[in-house]
Amino acid sequence: MARTVQIIGAPTDYGANRRGVDMGPSAIRYAGLADQLAEMGVETVDSGDLQAPRAEERDPDRAAVGGRAKFLAEVEDVCTRLAGTVAEALALDRFPLVLGGDHSVAIGSLNGTARDATVGVIWFDAHGDFNTPATSPSGNVHGMPLAAALGLGPFADMPWARADGVSEENVVLVGLRDLDDAEREAIREADVTVFTMSDIDEHGISTVVRQALDVATDGMDGIHVSLDLDWLDPREAPGVGTPVRGGVTYREAHSALEAVARRHDRDGILRSMEAVEVNPILDEHNETAELATELVASALGKRIL
Repeated sequence: MARTVQIIGAPTDYGANRRGVDMGPSAIRYAGLADQLAEMGVETVDSGDLQAPRAEERDPDRAAVGGRAKFLAEVEDVCTRLAGTVAEALALDRFPLVLGGDHSVAIGSLNGTARDATVGVIWFDAHGDFNTPATSPSGNVHGMPLAAALGLGPFADMPWARADGVSEENVVLVGLRDLDDAEREAIREADVTVFTMSDIDEHGISTVVRQALDVATDGMDGIHVSLDLDWLDPREAPGVGTPVRGGVTYREAHSALEAVARRHDRDGILRSMEAVEVNPILDEHNETAELATELVASALGKRIL
Protein backbone atom coordinates (compact mmCIF):
# COMPACT_ATOMS: atom_id res chain seq x y z
CA MET A 1 0.00 0.00 0.00
CA ALA A 2 2.03 2.93 -1.33
CA ARG A 3 -0.67 5.54 -0.75
CA THR A 4 -1.18 7.33 2.54
CA VAL A 5 -4.11 5.80 4.44
CA GLN A 6 -6.63 8.35 5.70
CA ILE A 7 -8.46 7.04 8.76
CA ILE A 8 -12.02 8.38 8.99
CA GLY A 9 -14.17 7.66 12.04
CA ALA A 10 -17.94 7.40 11.63
CA PRO A 11 -19.15 6.76 15.21
CA THR A 12 -22.82 6.06 14.59
CA ASP A 13 -25.28 3.60 16.02
CA TYR A 14 -28.39 5.04 14.36
CA GLY A 15 -28.74 1.97 12.18
CA ALA A 16 -28.32 -0.66 14.88
CA ASN A 17 -30.63 -2.22 17.44
CA ARG A 18 -27.99 -2.35 20.18
CA ARG A 19 -26.10 0.57 21.62
CA GLY A 20 -22.32 0.56 21.64
CA VAL A 21 -21.10 0.35 18.05
CA ASP A 22 -20.65 4.13 18.06
CA MET A 23 -17.57 3.44 20.20
CA GLY A 24 -16.13 1.14 17.54
CA PRO A 25 -13.78 3.71 15.94
CA SER A 26 -12.22 4.54 19.30
CA ALA A 27 -11.81 0.85 20.15
CA ILE A 28 -10.09 0.11 16.83
CA ARG A 29 -7.74 3.04 17.26
CA TYR A 30 -7.00 1.96 20.83
CA ALA A 31 -6.18 -1.52 19.51
CA GLY A 32 -3.20 0.01 17.71
CA LEU A 33 -4.34 0.49 14.13
CA ALA A 34 -1.94 3.34 13.32
CA ASP A 35 0.99 1.52 14.93
CA GLN A 36 0.17 -1.68 13.07
CA LEU A 37 0.20 0.15 9.74
CA ALA A 38 3.33 2.12 10.64
CA GLU A 39 5.18 -1.15 11.28
CA MET A 40 4.28 -2.10 7.70
CA GLY A 41 5.73 1.16 6.41
CA VAL A 42 2.29 2.60 5.67
CA GLU A 43 1.83 6.29 6.39
CA THR A 44 -1.46 7.28 8.02
CA VAL A 45 -3.38 10.50 8.47
CA ASP A 46 -6.21 10.40 11.02
CA SER A 47 -8.92 12.91 10.19
CA GLY A 48 -10.78 12.16 13.43
CA ASP A 49 -14.45 11.35 13.81
CA LEU A 50 -17.43 12.83 12.05
CA GLN A 51 -19.80 14.47 14.49
CA ALA A 52 -22.88 12.34 15.13
CA PRO A 53 -25.45 13.51 17.72
CA ARG A 54 -26.59 10.89 20.19
CA ALA A 55 -29.57 8.81 19.14
CA GLU A 56 -31.38 9.67 22.38
CA GLU A 57 -31.50 13.29 21.26
CA ARG A 58 -33.38 12.48 18.06
CA ASP A 59 -36.75 11.14 16.92
CA PRO A 60 -36.18 7.84 15.07
CA ASP A 61 -39.29 8.27 12.94
CA ARG A 62 -39.12 11.89 11.87
CA ALA A 63 -38.07 11.09 8.29
CA ALA A 64 -41.07 9.28 6.78
CA VAL A 65 -40.52 6.92 3.82
CA GLY A 66 -42.37 3.99 2.26
CA GLY A 67 -42.07 1.71 5.26
CA ARG A 68 -39.88 2.24 8.31
CA ALA A 69 -36.26 3.33 8.47
CA LYS A 70 -35.26 4.51 11.93
CA PHE A 71 -33.11 7.64 12.19
CA LEU A 72 -33.06 7.99 8.41
CA ALA A 73 -32.53 11.75 8.59
CA GLU A 74 -29.54 11.26 10.88
CA VAL A 75 -28.10 8.53 8.65
CA GLU A 76 -28.47 10.84 5.65
CA ASP A 77 -26.63 13.64 7.44
CA VAL A 78 -23.68 11.48 8.51
CA CYS A 79 -23.43 9.60 5.22
CA THR A 80 -23.56 12.79 3.15
CA ARG A 81 -20.65 14.22 5.11
CA LEU A 82 -18.80 10.90 5.04
CA ALA A 83 -19.18 10.67 1.25
CA GLY A 84 -17.60 14.10 0.93
CA THR A 85 -14.69 13.16 3.19
CA VAL A 86 -14.05 9.89 1.31
CA ALA A 87 -14.13 11.71 -2.04
CA GLU A 88 -11.73 14.36 -0.74
CA ALA A 89 -9.31 11.69 0.48
CA LEU A 90 -9.31 10.06 -2.95
CA ALA A 91 -8.75 13.43 -4.63
CA LEU A 92 -5.61 13.79 -2.48
CA ASP A 93 -4.48 10.32 -3.64
CA ARG A 94 -5.09 8.87 -0.19
CA PHE A 95 -6.70 5.56 0.66
CA PRO A 96 -9.96 6.13 2.62
CA LEU A 97 -10.28 3.72 5.57
CA VAL A 98 -13.62 4.23 7.32
CA LEU A 99 -14.10 2.97 10.87
CA GLY A 100 -17.70 2.37 11.96
CA GLY A 101 -20.06 2.66 13.65
CA ASP A 102 -22.88 0.55 12.37
CA HIS A 103 -22.99 -0.68 8.79
CA SER A 104 -25.28 2.12 7.61
CA VAL A 105 -22.11 4.22 7.21
CA ALA A 106 -21.32 2.11 4.11
CA ILE A 107 -23.87 4.24 2.24
CA GLY A 108 -21.54 7.19 2.68
CA SER A 109 -18.40 5.21 1.90
CA LEU A 110 -19.86 3.86 -1.33
CA ASN A 111 -21.18 7.22 -2.47
CA GLY A 112 -17.83 8.85 -1.82
CA THR A 113 -15.69 6.23 -3.54
CA ALA A 114 -18.04 5.88 -6.52
CA ARG A 115 -18.57 9.61 -7.03
CA ASP A 116 -16.15 9.82 -9.97
CA ALA A 117 -15.46 6.16 -10.72
CA THR A 118 -17.05 2.79 -11.36
CA VAL A 119 -16.55 0.61 -8.31
CA GLY A 120 -17.08 -3.07 -7.58
CA VAL A 121 -17.95 -4.13 -4.05
CA ILE A 122 -16.97 -7.10 -1.89
CA TRP A 123 -19.24 -7.33 1.12
CA PHE A 124 -17.86 -9.57 3.88
CA ASP A 125 -20.87 -10.01 6.17
CA ALA A 126 -23.14 -12.52 7.88
CA HIS A 127 -26.12 -10.49 6.63
CA GLY A 128 -27.29 -9.38 3.21
CA ASP A 129 -28.02 -5.75 4.16
CA PHE A 130 -30.47 -5.86 1.26
CA ASN A 131 -33.63 -4.77 3.04
CA THR A 132 -35.57 -1.62 2.21
CA PRO A 133 -37.87 0.36 4.50
CA ALA A 134 -40.79 -1.65 3.09
CA THR A 135 -39.23 -5.08 3.77
CA SER A 136 -37.21 -4.56 6.95
CA PRO A 137 -38.76 -6.28 10.00
CA SER A 138 -36.93 -3.91 12.36
CA GLY A 139 -36.53 -0.64 10.47
CA ASN A 140 -32.82 -0.65 11.34
CA VAL A 141 -30.87 0.97 8.52
CA HIS A 142 -27.74 -1.13 9.13
CA GLY A 143 -29.73 -3.87 7.37
CA MET A 144 -30.25 -1.68 4.30
CA PRO A 145 -26.96 -0.12 3.08
CA LEU A 146 -26.48 -2.31 0.00
CA ALA A 147 -30.09 -1.82 -1.04
CA ALA A 148 -29.66 1.92 -0.51
CA ALA A 149 -26.46 2.18 -2.54
CA LEU A 150 -28.06 0.20 -5.37
CA GLY A 151 -31.13 2.46 -5.34
CA LEU A 152 -33.70 -0.20 -4.49
CA GLY A 153 -37.23 0.69 -3.40
CA PRO A 154 -37.60 4.24 -2.07
CA PHE A 155 -33.81 4.68 -2.13
CA ALA A 156 -34.12 5.18 -5.90
CA ASP A 157 -35.39 8.68 -5.13
CA MET A 158 -32.65 9.50 -2.59
CA PRO A 159 -29.55 10.82 -4.41
CA TRP A 160 -27.57 10.90 -1.15
CA ALA A 161 -28.06 7.13 -0.79
CA ARG A 162 -27.90 5.85 -4.36
CA ALA A 163 -24.30 5.28 -5.53
CA ASP A 164 -24.60 5.51 -9.30
CA GLY A 165 -21.04 4.26 -9.86
CA VAL A 166 -21.93 0.90 -8.26
CA SER A 167 -23.77 -1.71 -10.34
CA GLU A 168 -25.38 -4.92 -9.14
CA GLU A 169 -23.31 -7.05 -11.52
CA ASN A 170 -20.11 -6.12 -9.68
CA VAL A 171 -21.39 -6.55 -6.13
CA VAL A 172 -20.36 -9.74 -4.33
CA LEU A 173 -21.61 -10.82 -0.92
CA VAL A 174 -19.33 -13.28 0.86
CA GLY A 175 -20.21 -15.41 3.87
CA LEU A 176 -23.96 -14.88 4.18
CA ARG A 177 -25.77 -16.97 6.77
CA ASP A 178 -28.66 -14.87 8.14
CA LEU A 179 -31.30 -13.36 5.83
CA ASP A 180 -34.85 -12.12 6.27
CA ASP A 181 -37.47 -13.71 4.01
CA ALA A 182 -38.19 -10.68 1.83
CA GLU A 183 -34.50 -9.84 1.72
CA ARG A 184 -33.70 -13.35 0.50
CA GLU A 185 -36.17 -12.95 -2.35
CA ALA A 186 -34.76 -9.53 -3.28
CA ILE A 187 -31.23 -10.95 -3.44
CA ARG A 188 -32.42 -13.82 -5.64
CA GLU A 189 -34.01 -11.33 -8.04
CA ALA A 190 -30.97 -9.04 -8.13
CA ASP A 191 -27.88 -9.38 -10.32
CA VAL A 192 -25.52 -9.52 -7.34
CA THR A 193 -23.26 -12.53 -6.75
CA VAL A 194 -23.60 -14.39 -3.45
CA PHE A 195 -21.34 -16.85 -1.69
CA THR A 196 -22.91 -18.23 1.47
CA MET A 197 -21.07 -19.92 4.33
CA SER A 198 -22.10 -23.20 2.72
CA ASP A 199 -20.18 -22.19 -0.41
CA ILE A 200 -17.13 -21.44 1.71
CA ASP A 201 -17.50 -24.81 3.44
CA GLU A 202 -17.73 -26.61 0.11
CA HIS A 203 -15.15 -24.77 -2.00
CA GLY A 204 -12.83 -23.15 0.55
CA ILE A 205 -12.21 -19.48 1.28
CA SER A 206 -9.40 -19.12 -1.28
CA THR A 207 -11.54 -20.24 -4.21
CA VAL A 208 -14.53 -18.16 -3.10
CA VAL A 209 -12.56 -14.95 -2.66
CA ARG A 210 -10.69 -15.43 -5.93
CA GLN A 211 -14.01 -15.74 -7.76
CA ALA A 212 -15.44 -12.79 -5.82
CA LEU A 213 -12.51 -10.62 -6.87
CA ASP A 214 -12.95 -11.64 -10.51
CA VAL A 215 -16.60 -10.54 -10.43
CA ALA A 216 -16.07 -7.33 -8.46
CA THR A 217 -13.16 -6.10 -10.59
CA ASP A 218 -14.62 -6.95 -14.01
CA GLY A 219 -14.55 -3.71 -16.01
CA MET A 220 -14.39 -1.55 -12.87
CA ASP A 221 -12.00 1.27 -11.96
CA GLY A 222 -11.46 -0.31 -8.53
CA ILE A 223 -13.21 -2.05 -5.66
CA HIS A 224 -14.52 -1.15 -2.22
CA VAL A 225 -14.20 -3.72 0.57
CA SER A 226 -16.81 -3.64 3.32
CA LEU A 227 -15.84 -5.68 6.38
CA ASP A 228 -18.52 -6.31 8.97
CA LEU A 229 -16.89 -8.02 11.95
CA ASP A 230 -19.97 -10.19 12.42
CA TRP A 231 -18.77 -12.01 9.30
CA LEU A 232 -16.55 -13.95 11.69
CA ASP A 233 -17.83 -16.55 14.08
CA PRO A 234 -18.74 -15.01 17.47
CA ARG A 235 -16.11 -17.19 19.12
CA GLU A 236 -13.54 -15.22 17.13
CA ALA A 237 -15.27 -11.82 17.28
CA PRO A 238 -17.57 -11.64 20.33
CA GLY A 239 -17.96 -7.86 20.35
CA VAL A 240 -20.19 -7.21 17.35
CA GLY A 241 -23.57 -5.56 16.85
CA THR A 242 -25.44 -8.62 15.53
CA PRO A 243 -23.58 -11.89 16.18
CA VAL A 244 -24.56 -15.03 14.24
CA ARG A 245 -23.07 -18.44 14.90
CA GLY A 246 -21.32 -20.35 12.13
CA GLY A 247 -19.10 -17.64 10.65
CA VAL A 248 -15.59 -17.75 9.22
CA THR A 249 -12.60 -18.60 11.35
CA TYR A 250 -9.72 -16.32 12.28
CA ARG A 251 -7.48 -17.89 9.66
CA GLU A 252 -10.15 -17.87 6.93
CA ALA A 253 -10.72 -14.16 7.50
CA HIS A 254 -7.03 -13.38 7.22
CA SER A 255 -6.73 -15.55 4.12
CA ALA A 256 -9.58 -13.63 2.48
CA LEU A 257 -8.10 -10.21 3.18
CA GLU A 258 -4.63 -11.36 2.18
CA ALA A 259 -6.11 -12.43 -1.16
CA VAL A 260 -7.49 -8.91 -1.61
CA ALA A 261 -4.02 -7.49 -0.92
CA ARG A 262 -2.35 -9.84 -3.39
CA ARG A 263 -4.80 -8.87 -6.14
CA HIS A 264 -4.16 -5.21 -5.33
CA ASP A 265 -0.42 -5.75 -5.58
CA ARG A 266 -0.96 -7.23 -9.02
CA ASP A 267 -3.66 -4.97 -10.42
CA GLY A 268 -3.98 -1.92 -8.11
CA ILE A 269 -7.67 -2.59 -7.54
CA LEU A 270 -8.32 -1.66 -3.89
CA ARG A 271 -9.85 1.81 -3.78
CA SER A 272 -11.43 2.10 -0.31
CA MET A 273 -12.47 0.06 2.71
CA GLU A 274 -14.48 0.14 5.90
CA ALA A 275 -14.52 -1.95 9.08
CA VAL A 276 -17.80 -1.78 10.98
CA GLU A 277 -20.00 -3.13 13.78
CA VAL A 278 -17.35 -3.46 16.51
CA ASN A 279 -19.21 -3.12 19.83
CA PRO A 280 -16.81 -2.65 22.77
CA ILE A 281 -19.66 -3.06 25.29
CA LEU A 282 -20.07 -6.68 24.17
CA ASP A 283 -16.38 -7.34 23.57
CA GLU A 284 -13.85 -9.23 25.70
CA HIS A 285 -10.60 -7.34 26.41
CA ASN A 286 -10.97 -5.38 23.13
CA GLU A 287 -10.45 -8.65 21.27
CA THR A 288 -12.75 -7.82 18.37
CA ALA A 289 -11.24 -4.38 17.84
CA GLU A 290 -7.77 -5.95 17.80
CA LEU A 291 -9.00 -8.45 15.23
CA ALA A 292 -10.41 -5.63 13.09
CA THR A 293 -7.00 -3.96 13.20
CA GLU A 294 -5.25 -7.17 12.14
CA LEU A 295 -7.65 -7.78 9.27
CA VAL A 296 -7.31 -4.24 7.96
CA ALA A 297 -3.54 -4.72 8.03
CA SER A 298 -3.91 -7.95 6.03
CA ALA A 299 -6.05 -6.16 3.42
CA LEU A 300 -3.41 -3.44 3.14
CA GLY A 301 -0.56 -5.86 2.56
CA LYS A 302 0.70 -7.37 5.81
CA ARG A 303 2.12 -10.83 5.17
CA ILE A 304 3.71 -13.63 7.14
CA LEU A 305 6.75 -13.49 4.80
